[in-house]
Amino acid sequence: MHLHLAYPAVLAALLFCVGLYGVLARRNAILVLMSVELMLNAVNLNLVAFDVWLRDSLHAGQALTLFVIAIAAAEIGIGLAIVLAVYRNRGTSAVDALRDTAEPTTEHEARAQEAQMQAEQEQMQAEQAQASRAPQPSPQSQKTEATA
Repeated sequence: MHLHLAYPAVLAALLFCVGLYGVLARRNAILVLMSVELMLNAVNLNLVAFDVWLRDSLHAGQALTLFVIAIAAAEIGIGLAIVLAVYRNRGTSAVDALRDTAEPTTEHEARAQEAQMQAEQEQMQAEQAQASRAPQPSPQSQKTEATA
């Protein structure tokens, strides 16, 4: 029995499309990495399918597949290390939150970013001042609550 080339090619195309959708639509960095892995696996499936279909005596498609698997393993290891470092520093792995790390490209954007940072600092100072003005329970009232 001989498998027709269309079946693995269609499956690889579907896998690649699902991976592409995941890269474009997801906001979580780990899910984006998983989608990239899906795309690489679709490429691997095509490489092996065409290697078998062409009856290559050197099996170049299968050899290239091994290299793609090795590169994918390294990519996922480094990618997860970066995601964990970002999560520890920022508390989120959302891709949208990473856009804040970019350098401003124009003078207008730089001024806007400085104004936003100044507004955030003023808000934090106001919250700290409000927290310090809150009435603190006296030690005498704490003793009466404990005995009651």
